[in-house]
Amino acid sequence: MAEHTEHIVVVDDDREIRRLLEDYLTQSGYRVTSVADGKAMRKVLGLSRIDMVILDLMLPGEDGLSLCRGLRDQSNLPVLMLTAKGDEIDRIIGLEMGADDYLAKPFNPRELLARVKTILRRANSLPPHPDSPDVLAYRFTTWTLDLVTRNLVAADGLVVPLSGAEFRLLRVLLEHPQRVLTRDQLLELVAGREALPFDRSVDVLIGRLRKRLNDDGKEPVLIKTVRGEGYVLAAAVEAL
Repeated sequence: MAEHTEHIVVVDDDREIRRLLEDYLTQSGYRVTSVADGKAMRKVLGLSRIDMVILDLMLPGEDGLSLCRGLRDQSNLPVLMLTAKGDEIDRIIGLEMGADDYLAKPFNPRELLARVKTILRRANSLPPHPDSPDVLAYRFTTWTLDLVTRNLVAADGLVVPLSGAEFRLLRVLLEHPQRVLTRDQLLELVAGREALPFDRSVDVLIGRLRKRLNDDGKEPVLIKTVRGEGYVLAAAVEAL
């Protein structure tokens, strides 16, 4: 069987950026489709199997944040957000909407390629149908994290979809229950990179996970903040 060529959709209204990314990523072995807006992106998603979306934040009409939110509501498709400003607030908002990572313009194509490889490697880290000896799920308090569907399931059967970054962070916490993990450790395990000064990526993801788990952000009892150190999942975990 022929090896699957990973298909990336680039969504950017700048024709030169689209051409640069299409040429560079194609030369790096990827199949690339580039479009200028969300309408064209949805058309491609409806016609082809897509492995990742590179999405510009500042798009005319429906912006990148809205498109990212829509993607996240419907799938776990990896999203790399491009921001023109590079301000921390843009990165935080992008992560809150469900982006897996961000990159500020202007960017070095090699750095973008490295981010793409990391995101795709992590997205593909779990086989779609794991072998029976592997752990299929984690149960903790009233919740179950299904490693096959990558969904969070409540005791009443309610399914809570997670973004790729949310899933990876929760899985890391469940693999190290009742152990304090620093922000640097979490970022390395979740995103495969070191934390930058004033990088709040992990804090944003923790906040999103607490909302998913109905864990009070002011007085959390499940994912606790250890001041000056990091975070800890304060619950017993059962591997299924």
